[in-house]
Amino acid sequence: MDGLQYLNARIEAEGMVVQMFGLFIGFGLAVSGGVSLIMYLNLLTTGMTFTDYIFFVTTRVECYLFLLGILIITLSIYIPRRKI
Repeated sequence: MDGLQYLNARIEAEGMVVQMFGLFIGFGLAVSGGVSLIMYLNLLTTGMTFTDYIFFVTTRVECYLFLLGILIITLSIYIPRRKI
């Protein structure tokens, strides 16, 4: 393997590492936000309606982590890596 092939293989591997890092970060955010959403489902047992639950969840910042995590996962999977 000459120097140019080695460099291309290394750059491709580094791109894959960045993609996997994004996938893990997105997964962590999605889990954190999903756990918060499930935890807040307990409010339904206190007499809140589902509409009240949706309005309450949209005011909580940690519930947006779920959507952000899903977005990061989707981007890390479907955005192609740079080719040389």
